[in-house]
Amino acid sequence: QVQLVESGGGLVQPGGSLRLSCAASRSIFTIHAMAWYRQAPGKQRELVASIGDFGSTNYADSVKGRFTISRDNAKNTMYLQMNSLKPEDTAVYYCNAIPPAEWGQGTQVTVSS
Repeated sequence: QVQLVESGGGLVQPGGSLRLSCAASRSIFTIHAMAWYRQAPGKQRELVASIGDFGSTNYADSVKGRFTISRDNAKNTMYLQMNSLKPEDTAVYYCNAIPPAEWGQGTQVTVSS
């Protein structure tokens, strides 16, 4: 059974930073490219950043230059460093494979003054 556990969310002021972590079960992490997704209230879930098996990365235009995705294969952990956060980054953030498997609980990120 696939398990994905996101952590690191919270309340931060505009311009602040957060680092999200994703602990994934070995079966998914060693096979698939992984990604961070987010879902804001009233909006569809969107892909924010992805990282391939060999470390190649891609970002949504809205976060390019501010967010950095990384992975530690030895620890089956993926990260999302988020800098210069904006109110429009407020959402529940999820990690998953590409294509996505079963969803975890996500972690709430709220950017507000």
